[in-house]
Amino acid sequence: MTPTDTLNAAVNAVPALGHERSVEWPMRTMRILPNGLQIVIAESHNFPKMIAQLFFRSGNSVVAATQPGLADITAAVVRTGTHSRTSESIEEDLRRIGSDLGTSAGADTSAISVAGLSEFSRDIFELIVDLARNASFPVGDFERIRRQRLEELRIERTTPGFISGERFRHILFGAHPYATIAPSEQQVQSYRIDDLKNYYAHHYSPANALLIVVGDFDTEKILDQVDQLFGQWHSPAPTPAANPAPPRHQGRRVHLVHLPGTVQTDVLVGNLGITRLDPDWYRLALANSIYGGAFNSRLVMNIREQKGYTYSPRSSVVALREYGYFTIHAAVRNDVVAATLTEMFYEADRMRSLPVGAQELLDAQSYMSGVFSLGVATQDGLVTQLSSVYLNRLPENYLDTYRESIRALSAEDVMLAARRHFDSANAQIVIVGDRAQIGEQAALFGEVTNYDAHESHPESHKGTLL
Repeated sequence: MTPTDTLNAAVNAVPALGHERSVEWPMRTMRILPNGLQIVIAESHNFPKMIAQLFFRSGNSVVAATQPGLADITAAVVRTGTHSRTSESIEEDLRRIGSDLGTSAGADTSAISVAGLSEFSRDIFELIVDLARNASFPVGDFERIRRQRLEELRIERTTPGFISGERFRHILFGAHPYATIAPSEQQVQSYRIDDLKNYYAHHYSPANALLIVVGDFDTEKILDQVDQLFGQWHSPAPTPAANPAPPRHQGRRVHLVHLPGTVQTDVLVGNLGITRLDPDWYRLALANSIYGGAFNSRLVMNIREQKGYTYSPRSSVVALREYGYFTIHAAVRNDVVAATLTEMFYEADRMRSLPVGAQELLDAQSYMSGVFSLGVATQDGLVTQLSSVYLNRLPENYLDTYRESIRALSAEDVMLAARRHFDSANAQIVIVGDRAQIGEQAALFGEVTNYDAHESHPESHKGTLL
């Protein structure tokens, strides 16, 4: 071997992976105040900042049957003023203490979050509790936010990815509130300030809340401040509603949404899944990573790297509070819709039939373990992980044992998860594109129901069979 060959071999050699570093978990304290507020405090001294996030265990799903999206609009208006602070004074307070404020709502939760310098912890808590107890719902801000939401809806309902996701959820969950991910324009127009106030009064309650605080501080000091500022807040928890179960889908069905003139088709395939409390969660998460959840997954290697059908195919497991779902997604050229679906099902069924190889399994375990470690290396990441544990009521040692649990899984575990949860025989297929270009391809995969993308909302019609 020449010196040049030796040099090239050294340059191209892949270094062996080092030993996995242990995760140093910060000290964590959990309390429940007499008013029902659950508090989780974790010290993180790598930067003189803190994050305080107040979660409410209610979101858009609790009003989806009558007022979809109301929780989202309520959260947006909450931050615009209280009985003692205008929107302008809130922004001045944030600048004074070097903090950022965010409010949000999802399917199962609403949240108020403030991040800032730890020395202003009391100011941060005062702002959060003021927004949680005393929001004033200024009419001008409500109208402004409503106009913004209407414009967002008009844009979203021309976007193939949004159209496919909305249709998929409606098909998958039926009469369950998870079927609705966005309101119609008419529904948003009908909302009044009193609707927001009513939602706020019933769901922004300490007995319905979780406060997570992560940062550079002394835990006892934070506990004392939280007790003083949140302890006098009293409001009953909302009464949980009983929701209908999602439908049981029998047989593979195709739902073709006609969006004329498109040169690309949005393909979304999936089925009902599981929640974080299911014993199969670790198995399914690892199986998904191997199938399509990571950049070096089988789905990516097949339809992106080998065949060039799409730039970013992916699969996901989504766990909501009551149910979960599994999806496979790709945006592809019109001429390869059938070929893409064929490969999606081929890879899913291969995982259901054959065990993964030892190296592939080890690579996926290393990837998931590494992503997890990176995710808890920042205050934001730690808040996210802690919220997953306590909102989903996972075991206290969930984070401490996560990497060990993933490493303990076998090829048989992965195949078992694929057989149970990659339900290709009963998958629901949503295709958004030009019917003239893709209709014949769609019909190869099951009975086709046709929809018009210009219909404003999934509830507006049932679709027609092809």
